[in-house]
Amino acid sequence: MEEKLYIFDTTLRDGEQVPGCQLNTVEKIEVARALEELGVDIIEAGFPISSPGDFNSIVEISKAITRPTICALTRAVEKDIDVAADSLKYAKNKRIHTGIGTSFYHITYKLKSNQEEIIERAIAAVKYAKKYVEDVEFYAEDAGRTENEYLARVIEAVIGAGATVVNIPDTTGYCLPHVYGEKIKFLKENVKNIHKAIISTHCHNDLGMATANSMAGILNGARQVEVTMNGIGERAGNTALEEVVMIIKSHKDILLNTSINSKNIFKTSRLVSTFMRMPIQPNKAIVGRNAFAHSSGIHQDGVLKNRESYEIIDPNEVGISESSIVLTARSGRAALSHHLQRLGFTLTTEELNDAYNKFLLLADRKKDINDDDLYVIVGVGRAEQSRTLKLKYLNVACGKSAIPMATVQLIIEGEVCTATASGSGPVDASFNAVRQLITKKVALEEYLVQTVTRGSDDVGKVHVQVENKGNIYYGFSANTDIVTASVEAYIDAISKIH
Repeated sequence: MEEKLYIFDTTLRDGEQVPGCQLNTVEKIEVARALEELGVDIIEAGFPISSPGDFNSIVEISKAITRPTICALTRAVEKDIDVAADSLKYAKNKRIHTGIGTSFYHITYKLKSNQEEIIERAIAAVKYAKKYVEDVEFYAEDAGRTENEYLARVIEAVIGAGATVVNIPDTTGYCLPHVYGEKIKFLKENVKNIHKAIISTHCHNDLGMATANSMAGILNGARQVEVTMNGIGERAGNTALEEVVMIIKSHKDILLNTSINSKNIFKTSRLVSTFMRMPIQPNKAIVGRNAFAHSSGIHQDGVLKNRESYEIIDPNEVGISESSIVLTARSGRAALSHHLQRLGFTLTTEELNDAYNKFLLLADRKKDINDDDLYVIVGVGRAEQSRTLKLKYLNVACGKSAIPMATVQLIIEGEVCTATASGSGPVDASFNAVRQLITKKVALEEYLVQTVTRGSDDVGKVHVQVENKGNIYYGFSANTDIVTASVEAYIDAISKIH
């Protein structure tokens, strides 16, 4: 029989500690709603004593969210707990998350205390939090580097004081998976009252083992896992929600289930990435741009014959419409034929061989082969100069005291069309002007700028991803003028919508 694994999402607390990724209250509410729709069980909404903004966000999230438990973080300090309780006053389901460091490093250098006093402070904090809420979680900070015997004493004491969840953080990401798993197993076997609480994992990714450590903890008895969307978080990040959820879903022999609607993973991932202005690395597991992209000819042929040859996850399961068969110099005839059929061309074996030879010559010179290139390869001649959507003119006005304005002229099927729009910046204003001129309804899914060198005259490479009717389209451009490159990439993506 399957057991429940509780998903504790700390995107809005630990995830928001990434420099430059702070959210305002409105954005936090939107992320919290997306997490509720995703199906997380607990949302750690913030650290209310840290700032008035954090306090207010927890209050507003508590009003907006119905099903998940709303959790507020504190130190083992009465004032922290008072403020946390106040911030949770509107929450339908509430939890206070309090704790203290338990490792030699924390006790000796950070807290300048001793083991016995730490246990007393831990007990006092849990009892004090218990006066406000029934659901109290205790974290033993730096538990990953805490001796198991002492950690067991702390955990037994706080459960005795009323803790309903005990969090065993690998705060520095130091543990090896088997070591962390053995730590959870030791607590299960040596804490007399462990059956009265849920053990939680909270692993950081400093050595790239956050997900592996979390899974080791789960396999040894932890039944709550603390995660963030896209694995964001302090330093190298936290355990990624999407990775744990899809591991559980893929391995049927792990007799656990979660409440996550996995089909919402991709859109929630993109929402968090957009709001936090933090692009997702292309090779990120599950949600990266290349997670379901295939460029090797051998892999492409295998996927086209049977998806499971090279994919253990159906992209639809995480909210992605289909795998990407990317045409590069490493692609084979099967991939070329697939894309030509998509464009409406059915070639004989001889014609395909001829097209493939032309394709290889072009692919050696270009990084990416697009639909225009394929039309040229098969002799139709739809080259760039005959594209139905082209940028003719762009003028942008912006500055410290000016509202960004953009005037765009597009050639649409031979006709020159002009529009002017404002925006939050020059790129946003330009995109808004383009939207006024096109009839297709598109949603901007990803906008990524990369540089080639480091000079002020650098060429900026822009990657844009748009969505139309559930399908994803990509656009690319490069220019020393980053706004021009952005608009060209945007219309490149739009022009690929059939």
